Amino acid sequence: MTKLGLIRHGITEWNVLGRAQGISDIPLNTLGIKQVQALADRLSLEEWDVIVTSDLTRAKETAFIISKKLNLPIDIYEKRLREINCGKIEGTTEDERQQKWGSNWRNLDLGMEKFEKVAKRGCEFLQEAVMTYKDKRILVVSHGALIGLTLQHLLPKTFPNTYIENTSITILENGNDRWDCTLYNCTKHLGE
Repeated sequence: MTKLGLIRHGITEWNVLGRAQGISDIPLNTLGIKQVQALADRLSLEEWDVIVTSDLTRAKETAFIISKKLNLPIDIYEKRLREINCGKIEGTTEDERQQKWGSNWRNLDLGMEKFEKVAKRGCEFLQEAVMTYKDKRILVVSHGALIGLTLQHLLPKTFPNTYIENTSITILENGNDRWDCTLYNCTKHLGE
């Protein structure tokens, strides 16, 4: 049985402002660092073997804090774990999008990466990870849309919709080519 802990990075200033981050390389803010430290404390009470992470700064910072606390290697910095490419809406808020493109902006072609493509690259990476780290416990640091869309694709009956909180952990297990989710979007380490 291979166990994967899917972690969304800590909060950033753009998260606070409601700006679409996408592949923009935004660092954690002070609260985000504190969130990740709380998550690292929680994870230090569990058994994990390796960390893999998106190559975007907010994910790499999250992975580094966890790596340091757990004394675990970061094995891969992976582009396929990046957030959805938001095209022309990157850096904008909902109000700015409505002012610029109207209330139906979601129906326009603004260069945003297709959800199916995001889910496909997330699933491909997880399938490879299961083969590469067979029977290991892997922490996968990534982004909200990537994690959510991947879950919707892997387990569509369980996850017709998803919402992934900053520094949440979702546990997937894979045995005999079967996926199971044993924990979803858990943030108990934040004391909320």
